[in-house]
Amino acid sequence: MPPTTPNKKYRVLIVDDSAFMRKVLETIISSDEALQVVGQAKDGREAVTLAESLKPDVITMDINMPHVDGLQATAQIMTTNPRPIVIVSSESRDGADSTLKALELGAIDFVPKPSSGVDLDMQSVREDLLRKVRMSAKVRVVRTASRLASTLQSATPAQSSPASSPKSSSAIPAKPASVALASLDQRFPVVVLGASTGGPATVMRLAPGFTREFPAAVILVQHMPASFTTQYAAQLAEFTGIRVKEAEANEPVQPGTLYICPGGQHLRITPTGRVQLDSTSGRINGYLPNIDVTMESAAAYAGSMAIGVVLTGMGNDGAAGAKAIQRAGGLVIAQDEATSVIFGMPAEAIKAANVEQILGIDDIYAAIEKRVIGLTKAAPTPVGVK
Repeated sequence: MPPTTPNKKYRVLIVDDSAFMRKVLETIISSDEALQVVGQAKDGREAVTLAESLKPDVITMDINMPHVDGLQATAQIMTTNPRPIVIVSSESRDGADSTLKALELGAIDFVPKPSSGVDLDMQSVREDLLRKVRMSAKVRVVRTASRLASTLQSATPAQSSPASSPKSSSAIPAKPASVALASLDQRFPVVVLGASTGGPATVMRLAPGFTREFPAAVILVQHMPASFTTQYAAQLAEFTGIRVKEAEANEPVQPGTLYICPGGQHLRITPTGRVQLDSTSGRINGYLPNIDVTMESAAAYAGSMAIGVVLTGMGNDGAAGAKAIQRAGGLVIAQDEATSVIFGMPAEAIKAANVEQILGIDDIYAAIEKRVIGLTKAAPTPVGVK
């Protein structure tokens, strides 16, 4: 009998400045028969060199390292020699800040290190780590970082703030009174963006299109833990003219604002147009936050003025929500396979809702804007508003 051909093993490069942590990660990763550790690097400089010579299928990347840190290494690898990267970093505020920047530069996913980082605690994230490493190893990456790398590494706060960006410099100054024109009984377009794996970098390409006068409310539901979304809102605000904030319970949803669903909570729009946050239900169909929940409530509130956009991600979250928006007469847009890091969520939405608009990421904002302008021109002016 001829010998059987062994299953393909995905080649993993581990990058961490701690010899102990490298050993822990090697033990966890080597326990999976689909994965093989082919190299280890103690800093970002070694990571860049080994990524070129070993050509691993996936890299696990620490952030805080000497000489060249993980953020700089991610930018260089994704610009010159793109490889799937999974960030393995602290859940602290500083760790969240750097991890989000790495995701914006094209890292595929991340696994937060437990606060102590000891072997026993790392075992608590073992399954999550292995799942994300296996999944990321199958992703075909492209050079996503070249434009963002220079922006993230060289921009000063003054250069990157919405007030001084080229997009917002020609915009009409923000008028708080104009935001208040949308009363709770007035319907206006509501855009729900749903994203998971690959979402931060994808949203970074979409968000700059929005301006502070955008005549719709925008809600972003990104699969992300609670410790990350406050920082995510702050970072995203630097790259778009629209007002960006983490959503708060019971606040009215208003045009001209991009609300980020807080991690660890589900977000619904109430029949009176307010934000309802749910932190007690846990995962719904495996997701927390759940995109379907937000899209379904947007469909109920805004009806034909709801717009659902299903972006890159693994799984089927957003499919039921897309169907609800379609049934309400709203517009559903799915990101196409060519520009998705993971085509799972968009593909499921396409099947569930018979999505007519399947677009590359660089075409999605124009489609949203066209729909919103059409809706707002057709909408009657509320009584007492001129």
